[in-house]
Amino acid sequence: MSAVELQFGGFGGQGVILAGMVIGRGLVLYEGYNVSLTQSFGPEARGGACGVQLVVSRDPIFYPYVSCPQILVTLSQEAYRKFSPQMRNEDGSILLIEQDLVRPEKIPSSVRVAAVPAMRFAEDLGRKMVLNMVVVGFFAAATGFIKPESAQRAIAESVPEGTQALNLAAFQKGYDYGIQHLPRVCA
Repeated sequence: MSAVELQFGGFGGQGVILAGMVIGRGLVLYEGYNVSLTQSFGPEARGGACGVQLVVSRDPIFYPYVSCPQILVTLSQEAYRKFSPQMRNEDGSILLIEQDLVRPEKIPSSVRVAAVPAMRFAEDLGRKMVLNMVVVGFFAAATGFIKPESAQRAIAESVPEGTQALNLAAFQKGYDYGIQHLPRVCA
């Protein structure tokens, strides 16, 4: 397997970095992948643009930076505008968006797009902060890139003590939505 590049983007406070870390942790610890993770965020603690990039491979990773992601996940319009021009324009490329916060424009026909109402699901669960785990669940269902069990174990180990049940419920909400509403877009 050649390296796969993933990019997650949003604004500070959405838990974008934690979402990327959960996926990276699940892939490394429970699926035997090598993962390089880098993060970026603006000078603002909350509200500024932020992103996390993962390079995933079965082989050693010699260059740890994402240049042209095959999978892009955006949770804000600003992140979409910032990161979508860098996205790989080829069959198999995937764009996952938060459907109420992102309005994609000029998407190449080779890129598959899937949307999830993650913010609404998080609000239904009583905590907007679990938006990120809804997206992790949706990512797992829509792409098949990480096994749900691996993601769930990584979530339980990564979130603050006492919030595991809520975060796992958010994951399940996103995962169930993806399974029910989407064909798997990659293997």
